[in-house]
Amino acid sequence: MGAVKTKRMPRAVREQQMLDAAVRIFGRRGYMAASMDEIAELAGVSKPLVYLYLNSKEDLFTACIRREAAALTEAVRTAVRPDLPADRQLWDGLQAFFAHTAEHPDAWSVLHLQARTHGEPFAAEVAAMREEIVAFVTRLIAVAAREAHRDPDLPEREVAGLAEALVGAAESLAAWANTTPGVTARQAAATLMNFAWAGLGDLMRGHVWTPPAEQV
Repeated sequence: MGAVKTKRMPRAVREQQMLDAAVRIFGRRGYMAASMDEIAELAGVSKPLVYLYLNSKEDLFTACIRREAAALTEAVRTAVRPDLPADRQLWDGLQAFFAHTAEHPDAWSVLHLQARTHGEPFAAEVAAMREEIVAFVTRLIAVAAREAHRDPDLPEREVAGLAEALVGAAESLAAWANTTPGVTARQAAATLMNFAWAGLGDLMRGHVWTPPAEQV
């Protein structure tokens, strides 16, 4: 019998198939332990074809990071309607974030764990995604707070710090939720809203907590 011929498909489709396989292997086995043989086998292609399309293991991993970072950012942005109140915008964005990370645990492992621990080029890719999300949250908080108590001079550094804290909390909570049975995206989002929105709500009303005076 002759060799079985595989169905021809467009390069872009085949490449996405390889990336799907790579994300699964990198996410579950880690960057160092993952092999191109495993990725090729899971994708249903030859290893030389993976190298032909994506050059090297490093380039393949970078392509995975970029694709998954773009998908996560788009999921959050798409969920948020700018015509809604600030708390609803944040709620919708958080639900989208936790839903996406729960539905794509291997991708979240690649972004949150693997990319950050295997060298500066990979970490820099994730940092770029994170900066975009932080900037998005910063604008949301700043616009809402300034409109709420009509303070055009609300310190940018203060707002940026709140956004950093919120994004960092969301990342940690997603890692916990993905490894804790029974925790839904809605529950995770509600937990973070209860933790963060009381303080943000006070900021919207102009009620800012200040530290006590330093002892001399």
